[in-house]
This record gives sequence, structure tokens and C-alpha cells, in this order.
Amino acid sequence: MPLVEHLRELRNRLAKAVVAILVVMIAAAFYSEQLMQFLAEPVPKCEDLANSDGGNCAIVSFNTLTSPFTTTIKVSLMAGLIVSSPVWLYQLWAFVAPGLHKHEKKYTYYFVSAAVPLFVGGAYLSYVILPISIKVLLSLTPGGSANILSLDEVLDFTIRMVLVFGLAFELPLLLIMLNLVGIVSGRRMIGWWRAVVMGVFVFGAVATPTTDPVGMIALSGPIILLYFVAVAFSLVNDKRRARREASGPADDEASELDLTPEAVEPVEPVAALPEQATKDRVNGYDDVT
Repeated sequence: MPLVEHLRELRNRLAKAVVAILVVMIAAAFYSEQLMQFLAEPVPKCEDLANSDGGNCAIVSFNTLTSPFTTTIKVSLMAGLIVSSPVWLYQLWAFVAPGLHKHEKKYTYYFVSAAVPLFVGGAYLSYVILPISIKVLLSLTPGGSANILSLDEVLDFTIRMVLVFGLAFELPLLLIMLNLVGIVSGRRMIGWWRAVVMGVFVFGAVATPTTDPVGMIALSGPIILLYFVAVAFSLVNDKRRARREASGPADDEASELDLTPEAVEPVEPVAALPEQATKDRVNGYDDVT
């Protein structure tokens, strides 16, 4: 298609994706109160200020006049993006798919089918660890002080933790994708294992600010295990790629051009054209040819 047709198709698919997000967002606005309660559930709540001394619990409230409105919009938008993700992901896929090879489309199906459960698993793990992390943070409150938290900040913290855990679980899938396109080899990934293990444990310690190692291991352990799964897959894929390259290109791929110069046989010199015997023109031409 020409460029104008591509831009028109992109506009139509973006419009469909935005409409799907808005429809789900409006529907989620009617259940925004239940969503807020679910996201704020990990925070231990105090019944009144008399019981909020120290870091045992906290009072969650709105601190500004516009906080209820902005929080409702934020929660509804988040629900719209998550629930309508099959629609806008399909629109993105439908726009990109015509330019992919057959094997690239197959890999894309595998990535999508693996990315969703990995992200959901990381998000669920974060929601399990959240109560421990919040209790540790509240325990730092000195005596004689009360914790009065803004619901907006609590929701931001919860959403941030869910996104961080969910995206962290996508790291092995990203490494596999880089291996499939030939950027990173399995042997190179093996050489990184010490730095990766150290980095994952540091990330787990920062993301789960608990005094015991349970939270850190709960996050770091699955990521390290998935990393070594990605390394094993990459090693197998490297061997498979070597066999495939030895057998030649696929049906929908162009073969590589061999630009190496080859030795050619010497060419015999060609005799010069005969001299023109007369200046007369023949059929309007003055050349003997």
C-alpha cells in the first residue's frame, strides 16, 4: 500500500483501540469504589486516630477536594487499559502482521501467549508481597506519630509495585526474543549469569523493603529460574539456527548474494570495425554499421 493508505489504516486501528479503552473505562467507573478497596486492601487500616500510634496500622483518606475525582479517573483508566488489552493488542498486531515473515508471525503468537501469563504471575506475586512491604514501611514510624495516608498515594504505590513485578517477569521473554533475532547468543547469556543473579537480588531487595529475606527471595527466585530457562532455550535455538543456515533459506526468505569476485577467462580482443569506404550516406546513416 502507499504511505497514505498505511496512515489511514493506522488511524482506523488507533480509533478502534481508543474506543475499546473508553468503553471499558466508563464501565469500570461504576465499580471504581470496589476497585479502590481492592487496591488498598494490603494496607492495615486503623479504626480511629487513637489506635494509629506507631506503625501498626494507618488511616487511608483523601487529602484534597479533587482527590476522589482524580483517583476515580486513574483507577478507571487503569482498568480500561488492562481489560481492553486484547482489543488494542489485536489492533496493533493486525497493523504489523502483514509485514512479517511466516516464521516471525509464529514467534509472535508464542510471545503473546507467554507474555500474558508471565505478567499476571508477576502481578499476583506483587499483590502477595505488598502487605509485608507495607507493614515494614509503616513499622519505621516513630512512637507518638500516626500514619494518615492519602488513598491516591496508596494506589500509586500499589500500581507501581504491580507494574514493576509484572515487567520484571518479562525479562526472560525479552532475552529469548533477542536471541531469536540473532542479537544475543546463548553462550553470551551464560557469561552474564553472575551479574544477572547479583542484579536480580539487588532489585529484589530494593523492590521489597522487608527486614527478612522472604520477600526478596520470593521475587528474585522466580526471575533467576526464568533466566536460566531462557538461557537453555537460547542454546537449543542457536544449534537449530546453525542447522537451518546450513540447509539454506526458507521459502519466503531471499538468499544471500555472493559478492566474492571470481576468476574469469581472458577475452580475446575484438577486431576493429572496418573503415568507412565512402562518405555517402546509406539509408540516411553515415556509419558502415
